[in-house]
Amino acid sequence: MPWGFLFLESVRRNGGTADFELSGGGKKPAQGERKKMVRERGANIVIIGGAKSGKSRYALDRASHHPGRKAYVATAQAFDEEMEERIRRHREERPPGWETFEEPLEVPALLKKISGSYDAVVLDCLTIWLSNLMLRDEDLVDRSSRDLLSLLGEQKRASLYLVSNEVGMGIVPDNALSRRFRDHAGSLNQRISHAADEVYLVTAGIPLKIK
Repeated sequence: MPWGFLFLESVRRNGGTADFELSGGGKKPAQGERKKMVRERGANIVIIGGAKSGKSRYALDRASHHPGRKAYVATAQAFDEEMEERIRRHREERPPGWETFEEPLEVPALLKKISGSYDAVVLDCLTIWLSNLMLRDEDLVDRSSRDLLSLLGEQKRASLYLVSNEVGMGIVPDNALSRRFRDHAGSLNQRISHAADEVYLVTAGIPLKIK
């Protein structure tokens, strides 16, 4: 029987409330229980939007309200003058007191290493990280994505703010590599958002909470 039908039938039987068994055998935690779980560990927060939508600024603003130590993980690499200028502007936008880590490839390993030493970590961004992996070796994408998802499920001190680009609202790319990148990015965004505690869509500098 299709999953969608089972979900709708569960909603109907519960008077409009989705209360169904998860694949692991346990019942979905109630909203109050879920908030308590988030408070007891660092939260995973996805902030997604288009280019120049204000998503990075919103992530920094949210994370800046955390007390304690803060870290910024940059995945971009300066291959030309334009990228150097973009990186410079991003550095200037960060408030004082942030520690910066630059890691284009081994992002899950770095996050695992530092998440116990900081209270808030901004990863900016997932899509540039993905493009770095594809240009190095496309076979790295699946393994690295699994490593990141595994990290999100671990108990950790830091709240992670994961910035990503929404790539599925434009035209279909005209070459195979770009289409594969779009597909990988869309899949990663779905998986990360499913695992996250909160998800925000940022458009024109305005955040909309969608989870």
